[in-house]
Amino acid sequence: MWRVKPLDAIIATAEKKSLHRSLGPVQLTLLGIGGVIGTGIFVLTAEAAQKAGPGMIAAFVIAGIVCAVAALCYAEMAAMVPVSGSAYTYSYAVMGEMIAWMVGWALILEYAVAAGAVSVGWSGYVVGLIENAFHLDIPNALVRGPLDGGLVNLPAMAIALVVTVLLVIGTKESATVNAILVAIKIVALSLFIFLALPVMKIEHFTPFAPLGFKGISAAAASIFFAYVGFDAVSTAAEETRDPQRNMPIGLIGSLGICTIFYMLVASGVIGSVGAQPVLDAHGAGLRPGSAELTAACQTAGATHVVCSKEALAWTLRQIGWPQIGNLLGLAAGLALPSVILMMMFGQTRIFFVMSRDGLLPAVLSKVHPKFHTPHVITIITGVAVALFAAFFPVGVLADISNSGTLFAFAMVAIAVLMLRKTDPDRRRPFKTPAVAVVAPIAAAGCIYLFFSLSAETQILFFSWAAIGLVVYFLYGYRHSHLGRGVVEVAELSGDAPPVPVPPMPNAPTPGEKQA
Repeated sequence: MWRVKPLDAIIATAEKKSLHRSLGPVQLTLLGIGGVIGTGIFVLTAEAAQKAGPGMIAAFVIAGIVCAVAALCYAEMAAMVPVSGSAYTYSYAVMGEMIAWMVGWALILEYAVAAGAVSVGWSGYVVGLIENAFHLDIPNALVRGPLDGGLVNLPAMAIALVVTVLLVIGTKESATVNAILVAIKIVALSLFIFLALPVMKIEHFTPFAPLGFKGISAAAASIFFAYVGFDAVSTAAEETRDPQRNMPIGLIGSLGICTIFYMLVASGVIGSVGAQPVLDAHGAGLRPGSAELTAACQTAGATHVVCSKEALAWTLRQIGWPQIGNLLGLAAGLALPSVILMMMFGQTRIFFVMSRDGLLPAVLSKVHPKFHTPHVITIITGVAVALFAAFFPVGVLADISNSGTLFAFAMVAIAVLMLRKTDPDRRRPFKTPAVAVVAPIAAAGCIYLFFSLSAETQILFFSWAAIGLVVYFLYGYRHSHLGRGVVEVAELSGDAPPVPVPPMPNAPTPGEKQA
């Protein structure tokens, strides 16, 4: 279970079943922005306000710092190991097969559950737009899950299935659509900042931390979900031209742009309408996504941003811009599918690589003959995401997703540090600066945020991990290609990226060799 797959073998495996390289630095940065901007601002603003009040600004700073140091570690690994798989692949090369399996298992929580969360957020904006623009009252039973005062969230389920079809069609087509959606999203958020910042009132920032620093930490743990998209960029390494140069550009560039937007938009919400949490009779904050908060919001009426399912559009309506609020709701309806797309994109590529390594059934790494995408696992993932979106509220899904994300990010930070010791001479197109400081800060920050999540979320994560261990020993341990001695060794330098060669019928691809 501690067997390590050599980096040269990882790259050689990618040559055996390679994906088409079609993404450049601009497309990668746009994919990163598409994955990051939207999740936290459009969807999680109300959740963060309920946990921290105006202190959610500090929560964005804490989460952003942890994400920045993690991004530097990711950039080094993604440029040095330009294959799909993200944290799973990096862990396999450094810490062994069982740890890699656990990371890949945790990434299911990160990506699939996150895609479900954003689907629920998209539903909130679209339903709010329809109700306000056409003066309709759509029954909550059809647009909310059981924990959120309804029966099933049909719009969220539908958008997840639409994105699944788009991903099956192909990566290049998905990236092109995503670029258009990113432009719409940035324009919408820029307009919100332009309208909300001028009407800010300093008294809305007091009290700054109504639930104390514990509330800010809890909000930071939830808000970290908003930065997950940059990690999904690294899963596209195998479909990127010149990955050693372009991966760091896409990762760090998208993170920097998104953080600026996060701070400005959060300030606009707090300063214009206030962001104080709804408290219970004892002065404690009610849990986001709970039946208690739903009941309290129904009693209080539409007077708190924390009660809104479309926080930014609601804010604009409150400050006298109802039509602009509707337009922002429309922009969110158009743009949030790009976030769902990136989350599902990352999930399917990780399953693809795990299957290619023998830890999951080989049918999951089957590539469509026409579209050249892993269609089997894409369809399976899409159905799972649709079910998550149909029955769970956004806050619960976001926290569950974060537990897997933080575990995976901590493993990458540790892997970077270990690889500097065990393989110091390997060519590193991008080096994490001050790695002896940055990597430990990244790992410690992820652990801190993990234990700032709710106790229920932590228990669910460890239960999911236990199930993962059972699956690994029943299937993955026995079928692992590395364990059975089926390891590809590159004929060229292991530092060179794989060069896709059109396969000939019944003939091996260049560089394929059985150990």
